[in-house]
Amino acid sequence: MTDIAVPAPLQAFVDALNAADTDAFVAAFTEDGFVDDWGRVLRGPEGVRSWAASDAIGAGAQMTVLEATTEGETTELRFAWVSRVFTGESTAVATARGDLLESFRILPNR
Repeated sequence: MTDIAVPAPLQAFVDALNAADTDAFVAAFTEDGFVDDWGRVLRGPEGVRSWAASDAIGAGAQMTVLEATTEGETTELRFAWVSRVFTGESTAVATARGDLLESFRILPNR
Protein backbone atom coordinates (compact mmCIF):
# COMPACT_ATOMS: atom_id res chain seq x y z
CA MET A 1 0.00 0.00 0.00
CA THR A 2 1.14 3.54 -0.63
CA ASP A 3 0.26 6.82 1.11
CA ILE A 4 1.00 8.81 -2.08
CA ALA A 5 -1.85 9.17 -4.58
CA VAL A 6 -0.99 7.53 -7.89
CA PRO A 7 -3.15 6.69 -10.94
CA ALA A 8 -5.24 3.53 -10.62
CA PRO A 9 -3.17 1.45 -13.09
CA LEU A 10 0.02 2.13 -11.12
CA GLN A 11 -1.75 1.49 -7.81
CA ALA A 12 -2.93 -1.89 -9.14
CA PHE A 13 0.71 -2.72 -10.00
CA VAL A 14 1.93 -1.75 -6.50
CA ASP A 15 -0.92 -3.56 -4.74
CA ALA A 16 -0.40 -6.77 -6.74
CA LEU A 17 3.34 -6.70 -6.12
CA ASN A 18 2.97 -6.13 -2.38
CA ALA A 19 0.31 -8.86 -2.16
CA ALA A 20 2.62 -11.28 -4.03
CA ASP A 21 -0.19 -11.84 -6.57
CA THR A 22 1.59 -12.65 -9.81
CA ASP A 23 -1.58 -13.04 -11.86
CA ALA A 24 -2.88 -9.62 -10.77
CA PHE A 25 0.57 -8.16 -11.39
CA VAL A 26 0.63 -9.41 -14.99
CA ALA A 27 -3.01 -8.36 -15.45
CA ALA A 28 -2.06 -4.78 -14.47
CA PHE A 29 -0.28 -4.44 -17.87
CA THR A 30 -1.58 -4.07 -21.40
CA GLU A 31 -1.09 -7.08 -23.67
CA ASP A 32 1.97 -5.39 -25.21
CA GLY A 33 3.15 -3.88 -21.92
CA PHE A 34 6.69 -4.14 -20.67
CA VAL A 35 9.07 -3.72 -17.75
CA ASP A 36 12.39 -1.99 -18.42
CA ASP A 37 14.74 -2.70 -15.52
CA TRP A 38 17.84 -0.54 -16.15
CA GLY A 39 17.76 -1.40 -19.87
CA ARG A 40 16.73 -5.04 -19.52
CA VAL A 41 13.36 -5.01 -21.27
CA LEU A 42 10.82 -7.78 -20.72
CA ARG A 43 7.77 -7.55 -23.01
CA GLY A 44 4.27 -8.94 -23.02
CA PRO A 45 2.61 -11.11 -20.39
CA GLU A 46 5.38 -13.71 -20.35
CA GLY A 47 8.11 -11.08 -20.06
CA VAL A 48 6.30 -9.30 -17.24
CA ARG A 49 5.66 -12.64 -15.50
CA SER A 50 9.35 -13.53 -15.89
CA TRP A 51 10.46 -10.26 -14.28
CA ALA A 52 7.92 -10.71 -11.49
CA ALA A 53 9.34 -14.19 -10.80
CA SER A 54 13.02 -13.25 -10.89
CA ASP A 55 13.22 -9.69 -9.58
CA ALA A 56 9.96 -8.81 -7.84
CA ILE A 57 7.39 -11.19 -6.36
CA GLY A 58 9.70 -14.22 -6.56
CA ALA A 59 12.33 -12.20 -4.67
CA GLY A 60 9.89 -11.25 -1.90
CA ALA A 61 9.74 -7.61 -3.01
CA GLN A 62 7.81 -4.91 -1.22
CA MET A 63 7.43 -1.48 -2.77
CA THR A 64 6.55 1.87 -1.19
CA VAL A 65 5.92 4.92 -3.35
CA LEU A 66 7.77 7.87 -1.81
CA GLU A 67 6.97 10.59 -4.38
CA ALA A 68 4.92 10.73 -7.56
CA THR A 69 4.22 13.30 -10.23
CA THR A 70 1.68 12.57 -12.94
CA GLU A 71 1.19 14.37 -16.24
CA GLY A 72 -1.39 12.85 -18.51
CA GLU A 73 -0.76 9.11 -18.71
CA THR A 74 2.83 9.29 -17.39
CA THR A 75 3.88 9.12 -13.75
CA GLU A 76 7.44 9.64 -12.54
CA LEU A 77 7.94 8.13 -9.13
CA ARG A 78 10.57 7.62 -6.49
CA PHE A 79 10.09 4.41 -4.56
CA ALA A 80 11.62 2.28 -1.85
CA TRP A 81 12.14 -1.40 -2.69
CA VAL A 82 13.04 -4.24 -0.37
CA SER A 83 13.77 -7.73 -1.76
CA ARG A 84 16.35 -10.48 -1.84
CA VAL A 85 17.64 -9.04 -5.15
CA PHE A 86 17.79 -5.31 -4.39
CA THR A 87 17.07 -3.06 -1.45
CA GLY A 88 17.12 0.71 -1.81
CA GLU A 89 15.44 3.62 -3.54
CA SER A 90 14.93 4.01 -7.26
CA THR A 91 13.21 6.23 -9.79
CA ALA A 92 10.80 4.92 -12.40
CA VAL A 93 8.51 6.17 -15.11
CA ALA A 94 5.18 4.39 -15.51
CA THR A 95 2.98 4.97 -18.52
CA ALA A 96 -0.69 4.01 -18.53
CA ARG A 97 -2.97 3.25 -21.44
CA GLY A 98 -6.54 3.42 -20.25
CA ASP A 99 -6.96 1.31 -17.12
CA LEU A 100 -3.69 -0.62 -17.53
CA LEU A 101 0.04 0.02 -17.44
CA GLU A 102 1.76 0.14 -20.79
CA SER A 103 5.23 0.34 -19.28
CA PHE A 104 7.18 0.47 -16.04
CA ARG A 105 10.72 1.73 -16.61
CA ILE A 106 13.20 1.70 -13.74
CA LEU A 107 15.80 4.36 -14.40
CA PRO A 108 19.48 4.07 -13.50
CA ASN A 109 20.15 5.86 -10.21
CA ARG A 110 20.74 9.54 -10.72
